[in-house]
Amino acid sequence: MRSLITRVTLVAALAASLAACGPKGAKVTAEDMTMGNPNAKVTVIEYASVACPHCAKWNEEVFPAFKAKYIDTGKVNYVSREALTGEPRLANAGAMLARCAGKDKYFQVTDAIYHAQASIFQTGDIRGELLTIAQAAGMSEEQFNACLTDEKAAKSAERIQKLMEADKIQGTPTFIVNGKKVGNEEGGERTLAELDAAIAEASK
Repeated sequence: MRSLITRVTLVAALAASLAACGPKGAKVTAEDMTMGNPNAKVTVIEYASVACPHCAKWNEEVFPAFKAKYIDTGKVNYVSREALTGEPRLANAGAMLARCAGKDKYFQVTDAIYHAQASIFQTGDIRGELLTIAQAAGMSEEQFNACLTDEKAAKSAERIQKLMEADKIQGTPTFIVNGKKVGNEEGGERTLAELDAAIAEASK
């Protein structure tokens, strides 16, 4: 984990130089983590980082109502995409851990990291906090260590950076509804009312 933490920023910088070769991010692929109805008329993509306090706040204050109104009812296909914003070591390691936990536990792990975010920032113990979350999701310490290897970290950072570059993500959270960003280019928390309006427009 220590070598991962020291290398991830450099890896992200390298990935940025390769981003121009990446695919367009708007297309939903098998790699994406999704919830809701894959055949819905409206697709909502959220770029967020588990190391972003604004993302954690939106996850706590707005997402439950958004999920009940649009995901649980099958009105939208919700796509969660990681971003390398905030503390880069936590952003990449957290994204990797959520994916290693599997699609069925991805959102559970992401939510747990958001809730542990303040503690991680206070203690600086990224590995310890993430290990606790991994074990709660049924992973052993051996599996945890295997997940967060340097080779996997490099691939993760490159994949994330390519998608961010393709969709011109400047900040998080950023919401894209049927290919159109909600709000300004810099991203930021969006109210349920703002998302309501964007989804209504996309549904026409």
